[in-house]
Amino acid sequence: MTRPDVTSTADSPRRSALGRFASPILLLAAMWLVQFADAVLPGSFTGFGLRSWNPSGLPGVFVGPLLHANWQHLIANSVPFLVLGCLVAVEGARRFWAVTAFAAVIGGAGTWLLNAPGTLTVGASGLVFGYFGYTVLRVFAPGRVSHRILYAVIAVIVIALYGGSMLAGVVGVREGISWQAHLFGAIGGGLAAFIGRSASGGRGRP
Repeated sequence: MTRPDVTSTADSPRRSALGRFASPILLLAAMWLVQFADAVLPGSFTGFGLRSWNPSGLPGVFVGPLLHANWQHLIANSVPFLVLGCLVAVEGARRFWAVTAFAAVIGGAGTWLLNAPGTLTVGASGLVFGYFGYTVLRVFAPGRVSHRILYAVIAVIVIALYGGSMLAGVVGVREGISWQAHLFGAIGGGLAAFIGRSASGGRGRP
């Protein structure tokens, strides 16, 4: 006689964990697939990125994070994207996509407005900074004390690992790197920490 109830109960934590982390993994996989297609197909996809002050370039707010100038650019973004993205995804797929949307839209809008007209911006670094901003600032958002203590510990570790590179990505960046995307992506992620918590009545979930 089979016991599906026991099997289901035993598998649910594993399935839940896989479901939470599937979102950042799939989004990163999409970036790699796009870069591979860009490498083997004629032409270049980077022209679909965010072009500042050009209304026709506004779809790049959503497309631009999937595009990268070259393999080195993608590889440099992949590890922090996966690490920080998974830290956000621990709270669930819905929260991950909400933070991603805030970082993409606010980061893209700030880049579109403040970059020199005609500047083309591509890459997932705006999302990376958004996840960083969210991970650090969610400590101050409404929620259970036990959760906020855990978030504080995670924030300290994240700042220790990535704080220096994040600061360098906004202050004194070399030519060809969009500090606007970094700064406004972080602002978008930080806002998502507060708006998301407020919408849920301050009932944060791990």
